[in-house]
Amino acid sequence: MLVRVLQQNRKGHAVGVFCVCSAHPFVLQAAMQHAKQTGTLLIIESTSNQVNQFGGYTGQTPAQFAKFVADLAASEKFPFQQIILGGDHLGPHVWRNENSAHAMEKARTLVRDCVLAGYTKIHLDASMHLTDDPGERHGPLSDEIVSARAAELCEAAEAAHGELPPGSPAPLYVIGTEVPVPGGETHGMQAPEITRTGDLQRTLQIAQNAFLARNLQSAWERVIAVVAQPGVEFADSSVFAYEPRKAHSLATFAVNNWHGVFEAHSTDYQSAAALREMVRDHFAILKVGPWLTFAFREAVFALAAIEEELLTSVGAATSRIREELDRAMTNNPAHWKSYYHGDETALQFARKYSYSDRARYYWPQPNVTAAFELLIANLTKFPPPVSLLSQHLPNQASAIREGRLSPLPADLIRSKIREVLAVYSAACENFAGENV
Repeated sequence: MLVRVLQQNRKGHAVGVFCVCSAHPFVLQAAMQHAKQTGTLLIIESTSNQVNQFGGYTGQTPAQFAKFVADLAASEKFPFQQIILGGDHLGPHVWRNENSAHAMEKARTLVRDCVLAGYTKIHLDASMHLTDDPGERHGPLSDEIVSARAAELCEAAEAAHGELPPGSPAPLYVIGTEVPVPGGETHGMQAPEITRTGDLQRTLQIAQNAFLARNLQSAWERVIAVVAQPGVEFADSSVFAYEPRKAHSLATFAVNNWHGVFEAHSTDYQSAAALREMVRDHFAILKVGPWLTFAFREAVFALAAIEEELLTSVGAATSRIREELDRAMTNNPAHWKSYYHGDETALQFARKYSYSDRARYYWPQPNVTAAFELLIANLTKFPPPVSLLSQHLPNQASAIREGRLSPLPADLIRSKIREVLAVYSAACENFAGENV
């Protein structure tokens, strides 16, 4: 399955996979619908911030997240066995303000809980400074410390796998990290520096030595990818596009010096052509997250505009969901304050339209949820004419006219999200219709 796709990529076939990095139910439902239609496997990942043994910001443990995904799959009549669960940036990031002993103990528990919950794609990331680590706290941690801790986490994962029923799939590992911290986006005006092959070769050698020092030879052979920076990133209102010429040495390195492929983070908002070029250059695992909830937000705002125009004339109460969302964000700025900058006008604009989409943290807030439910109820009771839909959601209006989409508001939202998924699926060309 996953391994076969990556092996084909290494042989020169421009195929790959993408990972849906989101816990939003509409995003996951849309991903399941897309995977069902295209016949492809579905990789769903949670980060250590989203899901951990203490609940994360979603309030879910790994076991609870796995059940949440399984329940959604059942509701969509999608085979749960076609889903690969992955853990992104599993390590001590959440506990980076603690000393190494305490932080790593919690990180080991997180990795263990993920494996026991059925996660089979494990990104080991111990790249962050802990309070008792030497050197500049905001500078890079030494490869030796990072790799030793990654191997320690891998050992915990392997031990957890040994407790699973015989025949359970062995974990597949991803090592390394990009320059931005997990969940972060760049605020600079220059594209991030592409990973240098010399640095990468040294990192891989140190990592292999660390794995072998703990008798993890078998696990090392299951390291399917290393995270490398291909020079792509996004800021509030800009996207740094992939430039194949600059990444040529990395593409060559992947074939000649590494048994796996590259995993690319922060690929959101790249063009379809850029994503295809990345897959061709052995960035065979693409991660996407904020673009999917950005598309959800676009669809909701479009429906809110339709609602205002349609219901004002009949005197019905509207959801005012845009205002409720902004009120929730201003009442609790913790999830966006350190990401958005400028005067109040700039902040107000960013809260709505920033590519980093920090609004994604606020949809579960009770008042926002209530407004969303009213929006859905209103547009279910008063279906908008296709001519009005065409103004705000033209692709969905065309699909309705062609009989390919229902006019229900929830279906319109999922259709908007699937537009993004279709870009990734086309870029990966991942054996659509075949049993991979």
